[in-house]
Amino acid sequence: MSGLLENTVVAWRGVGGEYSRLPPFSPSQCYPEYTFGDTSSEPNPAYESVRGCFHTAGLDPAHFGTPEWNPLQELIHPGETVLLKPNMVHQRHPRDPEGWRYVITHGSVIRAVADYVWKAVGPTGKIILADAPQTDASFSEMSCLLGLDAIRDFYRALGFCFEVIDLRQEEWTTRGDVVVERRKLAPNPYGSVAFDLGQASEFADHRGAGHYYGADYDAGVVNRHHSEGRHEYLVAGCAIQCDVVFSLPKWKTHKKAGITASLKNLVGVNADKNWLPHHTEGAPRLGGDEHPNPDLKHRTERKMAAAIRGLSHRIPVVGPWVHQVARSVGKPVFGDTESTVRSGNWFGNDTIWRMCLDLNKIVSYGNADGSLRDTQQQNRKRHYVLVDGILAGEGRGPLNPDPVSAGVLLFGVHPPSVDAACAYLAGFDPERIPIVSRAFQCRNLPLSDHGWRDIVLRSNHAAWNRPLVEVASRDTFHFAPHFGWKGHIEQSAEFETSVLKAGEAVPQP
Repeated sequence: MSGLLENTVVAWRGVGGEYSRLPPFSPSQCYPEYTFGDTSSEPNPAYESVRGCFHTAGLDPAHFGTPEWNPLQELIHPGETVLLKPNMVHQRHPRDPEGWRYVITHGSVIRAVADYVWKAVGPTGKIILADAPQTDASFSEMSCLLGLDAIRDFYRALGFCFEVIDLRQEEWTTRGDVVVERRKLAPNPYGSVAFDLGQASEFADHRGAGHYYGADYDAGVVNRHHSEGRHEYLVAGCAIQCDVVFSLPKWKTHKKAGITASLKNLVGVNADKNWLPHHTEGAPRLGGDEHPNPDLKHRTERKMAAAIRGLSHRIPVVGPWVHQVARSVGKPVFGDTESTVRSGNWFGNDTIWRMCLDLNKIVSYGNADGSLRDTQQQNRKRHYVLVDGILAGEGRGPLNPDPVSAGVLLFGVHPPSVDAACAYLAGFDPERIPIVSRAFQCRNLPLSDHGWRDIVLRSNHAAWNRPLVEVASRDTFHFAPHFGWKGHIEQSAEFETSVLKAGEAVPQP
């Protein structure tokens, strides 16, 4: 294991929120360790930031500034297979044609990380870049926007094995947010592996059994996989068979999870999204979390929506048409999702964090035959994270955020720690975001051996180069949360006092 401890997170802060626009996003200067020859005619701030991140992490310090510098050799070994997992949720932002830049991981970040991975794995290694975007997204359009084909072709011309894979089983066409066409996709070459976490699941003993809602109109599918003590997931084989998962998430707020970074990013390694519970139908007093206070109006909408979804699913052409008409008529009456809480899009969602942490458990402990490793720390799969926050997203994330020109990358070898740093530096209280706080509390198949208050930052930004809890609230970004989370996760004066008191015993970096 590297000299970079699990409780250490690198927070690199550059200037502005711009990216190179010239695939394959080669560096604008020939660094001493750069061996590929090709350079870009325009600045590439992401490459400079990734390089700065790895240097600030203290990786291979003896060789920095020389052709021998190989920062990831402490983490990744020659001949290994590395899965690069970006955030490729959707190619379109509803209000900004250029909004994809603060919705999905930028290609220039992907390229810079891949260069250093190649330095570590050498010519006998392999990189797989894969994701399962939202089902109504276009993988080919995103590949074009991100320059993935150009990156792939650049490496292949040098003799390297670089694969780009869409992990979905289907791609949908939607009109007015209604599915009107479903196309089967070719199976991914690594197949999929089914896991049943059973009592090791974060859903064990949860009251929502039988009332989960997944990613499709037929809720029966997700409930069959999460009932009678079963908690089943279908995960892409490449995420289990690879030696290393290197997550490259986007730094954004999220309507169901509060924030999305590395822990949420693993939703993209599943092989069937309708095995994934996203929220639990019903009122909170009955174990549901779809709405904080489902009044008559909300209950009426829910019953009507369920009937229309069923019609849309069962009857081709006519069903989707009726569904579109119903949505257009219902929006003025029941409210737009971009301004109205529904479907678990609020701070009380008690479902999605459980699903996300289950997927993280599977990636950490899963074997290719569907069994699970023992829980000794050294047996976890290596899972590293570099978060693209050069241009981040706040507000109505993950698909309709506003941009934040943060100029930040966050890097670490422990996903929960990186996500806690993301939450804190966004101006949020990690303790009040379940996907973050609960990641440090898993009893079965644990994901952490320390608490989030033990995290230490390394940074080129003086105000951040200290234990996380000692970073003053005034030195964080104060992202606007999604409206369903507003007023519930932001840092406060009381929060700052409490974390400083709790962090008094944390050693200086």
